[in-house]
Amino acid sequence: MGWFAAVGLIALVIFWLWRVAEFRGRKLEWLGAALLIGLAGYAWQGSPILEGRPTEDRRDRPPEGSTDVNEAFLDNRDASSERWIEFAEALNRVGNHMNAAHAIQNGLDNDPDNPDLWVALGNALLLHGEGQMNPAAQLAFERAAQLAPDHPGPPFFLGLALAQAGQLDDAEATWRALLERSAPEAPYRADLESRLASIARSQGRSVELPEAPPQEAESES
Repeated sequence: MGWFAAVGLIALVIFWLWRVAEFRGRKLEWLGAALLIGLAGYAWQGSPILEGRPTEDRRDRPPEGSTDVNEAFLDNRDASSERWIEFAEALNRVGNHMNAAHAIQNGLDNDPDNPDLWVALGNALLLHGEGQMNPAAQLAFERAAQLAPDHPGPPFFLGLALAQAGQLDDAEATWRALLERSAPEAPYRADLESRLASIARSQGRSVELPEAPPQEAESES
């Protein structure tokens, strides 16, 4: 069907230009050659014999990861670490993930106990591995968790790697555990809820999100 449409369109264009625009002689020859080249390109790159297929609704898929380390998942960002993290994020955006990891490593040389830098390093290594958890990325996230046990970054990116690998149940359990211990005003809470809801929809389940932990009562003055 695609072939008939392409050939018919070319014939219609040539007839219109010959009859209405008065293309004659060499002009018409050049035009015909150009259209035939286009048809050859369609035959080479296109798939006219395949049936059409509707695209998948992105709302039914778990949210994909980002090349950026979301500020919501960084707790100890200071002037020194922020410079390296922003530089690494710029490299990640153009797909230069290994150099992004090298940039973060430069920051860690001066500040080895900064958990945000370790999270950023793990993210760059995770991206370099095309979203698959690898030993180097796992080591970076584990180091961040050792330095700051309550840091939201390691479990978030672990869940992201699990989701990218198709292990949605494990990703859901990881993100749900993080959400259960996250304060109601946590800046990343809405993001986590959206990801958990997307996983539930992709599996045909209703969305059931854990409630935020109760806040401690403020001491009376």
